[in-house]
Amino acid sequence: MKRAVALRLLAAGAAAATAAAIGMALPMTQASAAVGAATGFASVNGGTTGGAGGATVRATTGTAIHTALCTRASSSTPIIIEVVGTINHGNTAKVSGNSCNTAAGVIELKEISNVTIIGVGGGAVFDQLGIHIRDSSNIIIQNVTVRNVKKSGSPTSNGGDAIGMESTVRNIWVDHVTLEASGGESEGFDGLFDMKDNVQYVTLSYAILRNSGRGGLIGSSESDRSNGFITFHHNYYSNIDSRTPLLRGGVAHIYNNYYENLHESGINSRAGAKAKVDSNYFKDSKDILGTFYTSEAGTWQTSGNILDNVTWSAVGSENNPAGPSMPSTTTVSIPYSYSLDGASCVPAIVRQTAGANTGLQTSNGSCTPQSPPASPSRTASPSASPSPSRSTTPSPSPSTSQPTGTNLSIGAGADGSSKGGGTSYGNVLDGSMTTFWSPSGTTGEISIKWSSAKSISRINIREASGATGLIGAWQVVNADTGAVLKSGSGAGVITFSATSLKKITFKITSASGTPKVAEYETYAL
Repeated sequence: MKRAVALRLLAAGAAAATAAAIGMALPMTQASAAVGAATGFASVNGGTTGGAGGATVRATTGTAIHTALCTRASSSTPIIIEVVGTINHGNTAKVSGNSCNTAAGVIELKEISNVTIIGVGGGAVFDQLGIHIRDSSNIIIQNVTVRNVKKSGSPTSNGGDAIGMESTVRNIWVDHVTLEASGGESEGFDGLFDMKDNVQYVTLSYAILRNSGRGGLIGSSESDRSNGFITFHHNYYSNIDSRTPLLRGGVAHIYNNYYENLHESGINSRAGAKAKVDSNYFKDSKDILGTFYTSEAGTWQTSGNILDNVTWSAVGSENNPAGPSMPSTTTVSIPYSYSLDGASCVPAIVRQTAGANTGLQTSNGSCTPQSPPASPSRTASPSASPSPSRSTTPSPSPSTSQPTGTNLSIGAGADGSSKGGGTSYGNVLDGSMTTFWSPSGTTGEISIKWSSAKSISRINIREASGATGLIGAWQVVNADTGAVLKSGSGAGVITFSATSLKKITFKITSASGTPKVAEYETYAL
C-alpha cells in the first residue's frame, strides 16, 4: 500500500510494524531531543529547549514534517521531528490543521512554538527548499544541510534564504548545520541566514556557511532596528562575498568563528548596531569589519582576533573599515557565560566540529573537540537568569622576576591608541621608572616599533610607582599581522613563542584604574 503521507514514527514491537503498514503515526517509546544545550543569546530570555519532553516522530519528506506539526494537540505542544533523507519541492506540500500554518514549497514554522528539527541517520538535506520561521518561538534546528535555495529562477523558495526568520521571532538555536549556495545574487540566491522584523535571542553555532554572495543579515533595512541579541560562534564562513553578518541595529556577539575568502566585506555593523568580536580568525579576506555601503554607522568591540592576509579598502563617505588595527569603538555587555578558545586554534577546532554530519562535536573551551553525550536526550534547562560572567581558560600571571639580556626597546620607537595628559609614548622606553605613559581611560594600547624586524619572545611591562596592580586583562599582539601572541592579566614579564616582527603592541583590555606603564621592555630570548 502506497502511503499518502510519508511520515514514519519509530516504535518498538509489532505495534510499530502495523502502524508502518497502514500509514498510522505512533509516538516513539523513548523520546530524544536536540543534542546539548542552547548557548549564547538563545540561552537567555527563558532559554531555548525546542521540543524537549514532547513526542518524537521521524519524517522523510517535507509533507511529513508539516503533518507532524499539524497533528499536535496545539501549536505549542512540544515535538521533536527527526529528519532522514532529502527534503525537496516534490515531497513538500501544504498541510492544514488547528496547530499549524504551513505552505507548499517551504518548510513553514509559522505561529508555533516548542519544536526541534534534527537530522539523524544518514543525514538530512533540504535541497533547493528553505526553512522559514515566522511569528514563532523556542525552535531548535540541528544537524541538517540546506542548499541552493533560490529567490529567482526555478524552483524558488523562502525568498532565497536557506534559513529565514521574520516577524516577532524569539529564542531560536541553529546548530551544526551546513548552509550553502552555488553562487551569488546573479545566480538567483539570497542570504544563507537572515533575520528581520523583530527577531531576537538567536544563536548560530558550529555551522558552515559557504559559496554564497551573502552570508546573512540582521534587519532588512536601515529602519528595521527591532532585531538583536544574536550570537555567532564556532562557525566557518568560506567563499562569501559579504554579510558575515550584516547588522542593522541591535547587539551581536561574534566569537571563535573562522572566516576564509571573504571577497567584498565581512562583519558589517551599521545603523547603530553593536558587535562584540572576540577571538575570531580571518584569512585571505577583505574588509573583515567595519561599516560599509552606508553613512549610518555601527560600532564594535574587538579582542583577540587574528588577521591572516587581510586587506582593507580606503575610508570613504559610505565606507569605514575598522582596519588595520581594528580598535574598539564601543563596549558590549554579554549576559551569559561562555568558554573562549584562543584565536590561533580556531581554524583547527572549527574544521573538526562545524557543519552537519560531523558528529555534533563541540569545543571544550581549550581548543579540544569533545563528543556529545552518549544519549541524545537532554535534561538540563537553560536558566532564565544566566550568570553575567564569562568562563574562560585562565592564563598564567606574568613573572615578576626581571629578565636578563638586552632590552631592545632602547633606541626603538613607540606609539599607541591614546595618551593621558602629561604623558608620552616615549616614556615607556626611556629607561626611567619616574616617567610613564597612561591611556586616556582605563583601557588602551602601547606599541614598540623598529625599522627592521626583530625576533621577540619576551616583554616586561613595568608599572609606575603608586600604580602597581592596576592593569587587569591584556593581549600581546603582533601589530604586523594582528595575531595575538599571548593573553593574560597583570603586569610583569610575559613569555611567548619567538616571533619576527617590526611592531609589538601591549593592549590593555581591563584595569582597576588608569594604568601607568613606566617601561615597556622587549627581549629576544
